[in-house]
Amino acid sequence: MKITVLSGAGISAESGIKTFRDSDGLWENYNVMDVASIEGWYKNPDLVQQFYNERRKQLESVEPNKAHKILAELERDFEVEIVTQNVDNLHERAGSTKVIHLHGELTKARSVKNSERIYELGYREIRKGEKAEDGGLLRPHIVWFGEAVPLIEKAAEIVSQAETLIVIGTSLNVYPAAGLLEYAAGSAAIYLIDPAEVKYVGSRRITFIKEKASDGMEKMKQYLYEATGKC
Repeated sequence: MKITVLSGAGISAESGIKTFRDSDGLWENYNVMDVASIEGWYKNPDLVQQFYNERRKQLESVEPNKAHKILAELERDFEVEIVTQNVDNLHERAGSTKVIHLHGELTKARSVKNSERIYELGYREIRKGEKAEDGGLLRPHIVWFGEAVPLIEKAAEIVSQAETLIVIGTSLNVYPAAGLLEYAAGSAAIYLIDPAEVKYVGSRRITFIKEKASDGMEKMKQYLYEATGKC
């Protein structure tokens, strides 16, 4: 069975990573548009670098949770691909091997002159004025508000091939990612795991599992193994 997972901030919240949707447009006490938009970068690049340096340091101190680990375990018996809106590396650290990051990756940087010139940072800071080999300033490898989402077409293709689509911890309000459900095949079974009431205005039939990510994935795992007769 081919399983595609769309994950959002809710899955990483259980690991202690806060989402910018937690409180009135603030993200870790910063105004979201000051630190997560291309306009914010042009206005104050030093502030943006400081913010993502802090997020990188925070990421080093947290661990994948049960939901991340269950998704990795499912690879033993199913074909699992993950499309995440998250910029953390918790899916990979849990053991998932097929992950695409729609909104970029916190542990990478790239040149402002060439978006294809990408560097692995790990958890270290980007130093003030640090440049790439082409002379361009290094910036976080993040897709900010106001920028195109380069991997959205690849994500749509992955969703279109799914037999089972699992949506975890995303409000389905952030576009273009929210529109990915519409690419699922008509025969695909779609499940949405979120403890909050999610308002979905699309046309697809969805089975809602009103649980936090880890509990919802426990139920999903049990269902998948019972439905397929796998042990």
